[in-house]
Amino acid sequence: MARPVTVLAGVWRCRAGAGGLGSSDAPPRRPRRSVTTASVVGGGPAGLTAAEVLAAAGVDVTVHERKPSTLRKLLIAGHGGLNITHSEDRAPFIERYGSSAARLSPALDAFSPDDLRDWCEALGEPTFVGSSRRVFPETFRANSLVRAWRSRLAEQGVVVASRERWVAWGESEPDAARSGGVTPSILIEESDGAVRRVAPDVVVLALGGGSWPRLGSDGSWTPLLAERGVVVSPLRAANVGLRASWSTTFAERFAGVPLKHVALRVRTGDRSGVDAVGTVSRGDAMLTTSGIEGGPVYAVGAAVRDVLDADGTCVLEVDLRPDLTRADLADRLRRRRPKDSASSWLRRSLGLDPVSIGLLREAGGGALPPDADGVAALVKGVPVTVTGTMPLERAISTAGGIAWSEVDDGLMLRRLPGVFAAGEMLDWEAPTGGYLLQASFSTGVLAARGALAWLASG
Repeated sequence: MARPVTVLAGVWRCRAGAGGLGSSDAPPRRPRRSVTTASVVGGGPAGLTAAEVLAAAGVDVTVHERKPSTLRKLLIAGHGGLNITHSEDRAPFIERYGSSAARLSPALDAFSPDDLRDWCEALGEPTFVGSSRRVFPETFRANSLVRAWRSRLAEQGVVVASRERWVAWGESEPDAARSGGVTPSILIEESDGAVRRVAPDVVVLALGGGSWPRLGSDGSWTPLLAERGVVVSPLRAANVGLRASWSTTFAERFAGVPLKHVALRVRTGDRSGVDAVGTVSRGDAMLTTSGIEGGPVYAVGAAVRDVLDADGTCVLEVDLRPDLTRADLADRLRRRRPKDSASSWLRRSLGLDPVSIGLLREAGGGALPPDADGVAALVKGVPVTVTGTMPLERAISTAGGIAWSEVDDGLMLRRLPGVFAAGEMLDWEAPTGGYLLQASFSTGVLAARGALAWLASG
């Protein structure tokens, strides 16, 4: 049975309005009118979702986007296929958000993965579930979805002011805007360098984290909130490659070669390894000249950071044959033929490819253990010493952000009435696989609904 089509705010209210999406021209400066106004700072999925919900409720919305056009990061993410959400059951889905699961749960209830799929379909972009249960548009790419979404926002009268950057608060004192619960004004720098003061009824901040500076997400908002007393956890790289000190020979031969069907464990004091959701991470990893990256690496990233913080280094164990026990491997290895070279022996007995054999040798300084039991043990846990993560600007996403204690249930900043936050500005992280985009959409919906509730409260 087909799902009913869900829209972000119930009934669409398409209002007349101007403002070409992605235009570099600043919109006309609008005087305060009797209508309710909102400034959304940031033109990514979280910000535009909030803008859509607010506009559908009759709010006069302006989106301030520092780049020439909106949704640039979404377009980049869609180059290899736009994984917009995931179809797994709710309980394991929520668990993907680790320590932030409880705080994100209301947002994911407000706008669930099914709601997101219905929203895509309403835009004329139906979705499908892939073999990994990841969800993609049927067109697979982001381009047509982005075009349809921009068109809908234009029809709603949402004005996109491109090449505009939030640079300061409009009031010089932190308490100047808080008396009587008045929303603080903001100062916006225009493309020509001029700065104007904007005083909307509500502000939604959706400026992203710090991992995509070339697309506008550079974390430059953190001091603006800190000066108002908002606690912001340091922005850190998430879903990012790990640094490892390969030998020159190994790096030259195997950089860019995948390790297929492996399992990764983060070694702790008791030699147990877990990732952010309490399971060993499996999949295909990619070796680089300076380390290792890929889906299973990103999934254990939070655990790796914890160990790095405590010890300075971390040992990542690579299980090259996760579907076989150590005893199974040792039994196969004992069948070695006298004339087999070490490489032939490992290839014939265990089906190891050259990169896996190379990793075994790298771990042993060029040598292998002398017996079958030793080799089996090494295959089940090749130690890779991790010395750090790649820098934040090379990360897919960001950990850290506005502390959850700083926002209420509607994602309004407790210290700044009328100011709401959504997306990666909040302190949460998740693995790749559709979880990042889903939480961005969901928090955008929740922040907009929180703003509407706050406006209705008088």
